This record gives sequence, structure tokens and C-alpha cells, in this order.
Amino acid sequence: MPFDLATLGWDDARAAELTHVETTHTRELTPARVSRVDRGALTVLTAEGQLRVRASGRLFRADIEEDADPTGTPAVGDWVALDGPVAVAVLPRRSVFERGAPSGESVSQVVAANVDTVFIVAPLVGRPRPRLVQRCLALAWQSGATPVVLLTKKDLCADVENRLATARADAVGVEVHAVSATTGEGLADLQPYLSPGQTIAMIGPSGAGKSTLTNALGDGEFTLATGAIRDDGKGRHTTTARELVILPSGAIAIDTPGLRGLALWDADEGIAAAFSDIEEFAGDCRFADCRHDSEPGCAVARAIDEGDLTAARLDDYNKLLREQRRLASRRDSRIRAQDRAKAKTFFKSLRGQPHR
Repeated sequence: MPFDLATLGWDDARAAELTHVETTHTRELTPARVSRVDRGALTVLTAEGQLRVRASGRLFRADIEEDADPTGTPAVGDWVALDGPVAVAVLPRRSVFERGAPSGESVSQVVAANVDTVFIVAPLVGRPRPRLVQRCLALAWQSGATPVVLLTKKDLCADVENRLATARADAVGVEVHAVSATTGEGLADLQPYLSPGQTIAMIGPSGAGKSTLTNALGDGEFTLATGAIRDDGKGRHTTTARELVILPSGAIAIDTPGLRGLALWDADEGIAAAFSDIEEFAGDCRFADCRHDSEPGCAVARAIDEGDLTAARLDDYNKLLREQRRLASRRDSRIRAQDRAKAKTFFKSLRGQPHR
């Protein structure tokens, strides 16, 4: 089945980017949007239909070679240029949701690319996980997309209003919606985010109901794998790969595996946006380098005393800042180690050359 590229998000700017790539490759290339990645094999959507292609070795080397394409290997949501059955280039990303690698290495992992709205999905049943939501918010703001918090399983919650109020206090400046994929309640409120050509990404913990919600928005046109609800109301983790699907509205949805944890990655601006209330208070502090501890004239401390801010929220903010600083330090150390290794290899090669 052929796909309308405009519905997938293709526009004149993308066409110009493809033309630029074609001048490098000196041949006509085919645009495609990546809908799934499996160990180097890509499922892509094109004007000719769905295809299975592979990524060129050059794209894989981009993750480890400084002079290679900095975009790196293709991710779900990317636009790629095809030369026959091979993806030879990734077009520039307009937004990218990145996390720190789960392995703990100082490298990033792309969760989804070219996303307009990040749906941060959290269930209304079970133990609240505000800190995971805060991390999602920071990375969503950093990505260049707009975050929206969706509280799922509304039909199973007896205290929706209080949970909504708590979520709104944690997600300053972000729209928060309570929905039920089972009954359909609240889904109509999501229509403004689902216009043709717009891309949403479902991000959240395991069992939050991301796939069930995607299926509900799909109105029966596809069925992503979902797990049965446990006795405590929690879902079971079933999604194992990121997958892009087209909704009946013409919007594109990217379903992602559940997050058990979420490491930050280059999220200074995202943290500032997620905690914009604290940043605003801090702007009125007497000293520019105020640590919001015991300094005189601290507007943040005053906001806590007056009940406009909680000490717990300030603590969460400081924890993310400390983690970001540790990450930046590790990345700098890694870069310095790579530079030393390259210099060592270079001078070793010089010693092996004959004297003239």
C-alpha cells in the first residue's frame, strides 16, 4: 500500500534536504520514514509502500567516528534517503528524544526522532512515580517537542481529581489529561495533538497502557500487542520495540517500550523548562550564584516559606542538576581519553616511519 508522504510529515524543506544529499551521492534517492528498527534492518514507509531495507555501514560507523555523520544510526521517526534497498543518509532531525544509555556508558540512545508532541504516559493506579515523570519532562523539553502528560486508566481510579492536581503541580506549564483507553473517556481532548502530519511519541513506565492507548486512538485499524491487567490494576510490559503507526486522523504515533529508569542526557535546558517555576523564583535571588540553601535574599527559600513552592520539589530539581553535572564530567573525561588514545596511535605510527 503506498503512503502519502505529506501525511507522514514530508514538506518542501525535507525535499530540499534530500536534494542536498543527492548532490553528494550524485544519483536520485528515495525518501522514506523509519517505522521500526530491528538489529540494523529498517522497516520504512515510502510513496511505493512499506519496505524492509538495511542501513549502510557508513551510518553505523557514525556513532564512533568523529568525522562521520553526527546524526548517527537511523531511529524510529527518522527520515532517511534510500539508494535502492539501502538507507545511505539520515535527514536532519527537527527534534530528538534522547536518553542516557541504560548500560551506564557515557553515550546517548535515541528513543524517537522528529516528534512534535511527547505524550508522557503514567497510570492513575498503583504507586505514583513523579520523579520518572519529571525526567521525562526534562528530556521532552530538551528534545524540541512539546510534552503533554496523560494519566491513563481513569476508569480504575477512585480519586482522579486529587491525582490530577498532584500531576499538574509537578508538570508546571504542561497540559495534563486523564483518559481511559477502555471506556474512551478523555480521548476527545487529545484531538488537537492529532492533526495530519503531526507526530506523537508515547513515553512512560512499563504497564502504563501506552500500546492500549495507541490502539484506542487507532480506532481498530491496527492492534499493537498489549498485556492483561493484573489484579492490582497495573498492566504488564509487552512492547519490546519502538514502532511507528498512522492514526485514522492522519497523525503519526510512535509507541515505545516501557521505561524502568531514565538516565538524563544533555538536558540542562530541559531541566530548566521542567522546573520553570524554580527558575523564575531564582531570578529574584539577591545573588546570581545563589545555591538556594541559606544565602540571604534567596527568593526560592522565601517561596518555600510562603507556601508557593515545596522543599521536595526543590530537592528533585537539585538532584537532576547534580546528575547532569556528573554526566557532563564523565563525558568530558571520555572525550579526553579518546583524544589521548588518538594521539598515542598517531605518534606510534610516526615512530614506525623511516627517517629521511
